[in-house]
Amino acid sequence: MTGSRTGWVERLRRPLWVVAAVLAAGLLGMALLPLDAYGTDLSSRFDGPSIEHLLGTDQLGRDVLARLAVGARISVGFTLLALVICAVTGTLLGLVAGWCGRVVGQVFQRTVDVLVAVPAVLIGLIVIAASEDGAPGLDTLLIAIVVVGWIPFARLTYQLVVRERSREYVEGAVAIGAGPVRIALRHVLPNLARPLTSHLCLRFANILLTVAGLSFLGLGPQPPAPEWGAMIAEGRQYMFAAPQLVLVPAVVVVGTALLVTAAGRVLERRWSSGQF
Repeated sequence: MTGSRTGWVERLRRPLWVVAAVLAAGLLGMALLPLDAYGTDLSSRFDGPSIEHLLGTDQLGRDVLARLAVGARISVGFTLLALVICAVTGTLLGLVAGWCGRVVGQVFQRTVDVLVAVPAVLIGLIVIAASEDGAPGLDTLLIAIVVVGWIPFARLTYQLVVRERSREYVEGAVAIGAGPVRIALRHVLPNLARPLTSHLCLRFANILLTVAGLSFLGLGPQPPAPEWGAMIAEGRQYMFAAPQLVLVPAVVVVGTALLVTAAGRVLERRWSSGQF
């Protein structure tokens, strides 16, 4: 019994487990707490931290902690959705390009080189201009991120597939008559899971910061939605009167990005050293 407990303690000391536990507990708490992020109380404007409002209130008397918690459902949840779409799209395109030969690979690389130069802000403005209502929102934000967000996954997958094609297990599968689709999906793709998973954590931080940045510029959810980037944009005009309205959501955005990036780095190091 004592040995079992010691084993769990040793595992929890590892950075990866600590980061995962902090993130899971924080996000689960934010998702489940019955908090009111929209209730206003003008008599409590710019109140400092207290028992009732742990992080104080904003310019409309709304609880800052409640808005951060509800905003996590939007910011983190939306980032995860965009990340999954980008990862699936990029991985499949990179797999096809890497498996279809040199000509397709060259066309793929030149196309990616052109698209990578297009900023997500420009895509968001184009989507807004082309939409029927001409108003920004989550759909506009999703399109702007996905249009360029799949590229890193496609590039990495393409490079990995080109490397894996020369492996002995691929040559063996070809020798026994396995088709290209079966080899790509059943043999090559599973061997890409480790590097792609660690890359997923690294890209989460990038997409989260992009979501916050575009929302800060007004291309995301509109007030009173408590998205983290939009909260920073709302609070900047009160920077001197109530700096916490900018600093707190900014720290949350950067802190979340750093924690997930740290988890990705730990995964990357451990997989490269064969610890998993």
